[in-house]
Amino acid sequence: MPDSKRYADDESEYTVVLERYNTVLDELFAGADVYVITPLWTAEAEVPSSQPITGYWHSLLVEDDPDPEFRTYCHLFAARRPWRRGCIDESLRDIADDKVAGVLITDTRMQRIHHPYAGGADVFLATSEERDRVRDRHADWLSRHPSGL
Repeated sequence: MPDSKRYADDESEYTVVLERYNTVLDELFAGADVYVITPLWTAEAEVPSSQPITGYWHSLLVEDDPDPEFRTYCHLFAARRPWRRGCIDESLRDIADDKVAGVLITDTRMQRIHHPYAGGADVFLATSEERDRVRDRHADWLSRHPSGL
């Protein structure tokens, strides 16, 4: 968001958020298929029966909690789709509102990854040269904070 603002307050600001997300996603994935990977966090190893099994990909045990009795599982769902500008705007808006977190959009070879979140996005690319080109094209979108965050 302009001025490093984190959340949109009105439709004009949502327009800016979606335009920026879609501009970078178009640069990365136009004309290609992508995976939209969505995590679901639970305390159970099994995928919750309330979740549609469609798109289930993999479950991971997260082992970084200092309490050995506490277990967290991340169930990953992956949907393959042709990338079209605006095709995931509903999800991107939920992400911008912090209703959903941890979504990744990637090419089918997983060489380019776009990780949107409330207030911005991380973009992981195959080479530092490609990263620098994308960063330079959108330098005016970067945070003005001294840490870059």
